[in-house]
Amino acid sequence: MKQLIVDYLPFEILPEQISESMKENAGKLIVRGVLQRADTKNQNGRVYPKEILMREAKKYFKNFIGQKRAMGELDHPESSVVNLANVSHNITEMNWNGDDLVGTVEVLPTPSGNILKELFKSGIRLGISSRGMGSVEAVHENGSQEVQDDFELIAFDFVSNPSTHGAFMYPMNEGVENVAVRDTKYGKVEAIINDILRG
Repeated sequence: MKQLIVDYLPFEILPEQISESMKENAGKLIVRGVLQRADTKNQNGRVYPKEILMREAKKYFKNFIGQKRAMGELDHPESSVVNLANVSHNITEMNWNGDDLVGTVEVLPTPSGNILKELFKSGIRLGISSRGMGSVEAVHENGSQEVQDDFELIAFDFVSNPSTHGAFMYPMNEGVENVAVRDTKYGKVEAIINDILRG
């Protein structure tokens, strides 16, 4: 049976990177980072097979990014529908770097987008989270659940508690070198705490 599947990745942006990004992009905040990771158990205990994630990324690029409507919300709603009143950002590019699905995200000048921008400017640690519909199946050897072939990608939302390791966004600009996405000691501690809290 299909259910709403949400999974998170952390995002890190330094305040000085935000200023540079906005200066280089005509006042727009544009960030780049890992949106989702294939064939890796995330903090929710789920694994996205690369073949399924590649298929959905291709469809998402064609039907949403290519039509400039790859919008996401600030925090996950209870619905599988993107609510325009809560839209905070739009994904403008997406590509693969090994098993990482990496994307470029423009923070929009909407009420939720302005909140998102101010949170980033204040140094709040946020994550990006995929939202989709599908089913999962238990994989007994490592205690994880594998996302099944019926998975459909809906959106990527910004959240306060990510589940995919290293899902932090970085500002895009030409004047500051992009910081590599990495697992930090803080990220590892956060993953352990999240595992405990989620049971």
